[in-house]
Amino acid sequence: MTQRSANVIGLGLIGGSIAVGLRQRGWRVHGEDARDGTEQRAIEQGVVDRAGLDPDADITFVAVPVLSVVEQVERALTTTTGVVTDVGSVKTTVSEQIADPRFVGSHPMAGSELDGLDGADAEMFNGAVWVVTPTPVTDDVTLARVTGVLRELGAEVVALSPHHHDQVVAVVSHVPHLAAATLMRLAVDRAEEHAPLLRLAAGGFRDMTRIASGRPDIWLDICAENRTAIVAALDELIEGLASMRDTVASDDRDTLLRTLAGAREARTNLPGRVVHPEELVEVRIRIPDRAGAAAEVFTLAADLGVNIANFEVVHLAEGNRGVAVVLIDAASSDVFRGGLIARGFKPSITALS
Repeated sequence: MTQRSANVIGLGLIGGSIAVGLRQRGWRVHGEDARDGTEQRAIEQGVVDRAGLDPDADITFVAVPVLSVVEQVERALTTTTGVVTDVGSVKTTVSEQIADPRFVGSHPMAGSELDGLDGADAEMFNGAVWVVTPTPVTDDVTLARVTGVLRELGAEVVALSPHHHDQVVAVVSHVPHLAAATLMRLAVDRAEEHAPLLRLAAGGFRDMTRIASGRPDIWLDICAENRTAIVAALDELIEGLASMRDTVASDDRDTLLRTLAGAREARTNLPGRVVHPEELVEVRIRIPDRAGAAAEVFTLAADLGVNIANFEVVHLAEGNRGVAVVLIDAASSDVFRGGLIARGFKPSITALS
């Protein structure tokens, strides 16, 4: 069997983790980084096999700062023959500027307090959510191949439209980082008046401010690229904090209890991964002859809150059409089937045994 090959452009924390993760899973990995000495260090540390790009690589990951993503994706599409994905945390810009069937944007919801290549971890994405952002231009095979590689890295793949992704990530990633930085600044300012404050800081404070230890420079570009969604989410947070302030100030114990209890319940019920095969069903969906049909299936699942445990496209012998084969939680089969039918698909569902 021919060894599979991957390229990784940008060997920082995420790019390095992708590279070492694939290499430990039997891939041959080529890596590229603009910083002096990084490629050689990556070879010496066993993160990549070779420096530079393999033009015949099955997949190329672009893991560079968000303002450089479009340029590097275009270069990867021009100089390689396989599928291409980027891992930036803002997707609208690249999706609007790249219209190539071999490209689909993606974003792993993973990270570390460590920085750069030294923080590379082959298991970083094991159990993490990895968002893909297909558009009507994305080829069905591209989507299937990229999601297959992401799952090989251990990720749970979720599909969102690029615009929806940016709105959601502003709430669950970008604003939390800015809020943590603000809370940390408040503590530092108070520490000037109360010297023991930071020494006493523990528990919830450390949990809430942990993400503030990330590299500050990358957030300048993220805030610029996703400004509209971030500002909207900050407005909602400010409104929510103002409401909480009024509740506390008025000693409205009933409202405070309902708010805290609701938050606790929501936190407890955050969805997890499907781990028992007997709880899965196989959904086969004949893909209509229209652009982006497979992407519609994936994004529909995300909109309905349906976890896709596996996804692939199988080509039919007759013609050039295909069938999307999807594994989902059996408990979600009825709502997923209804959503598919409402959008003109004709699914068949079989329980796994």
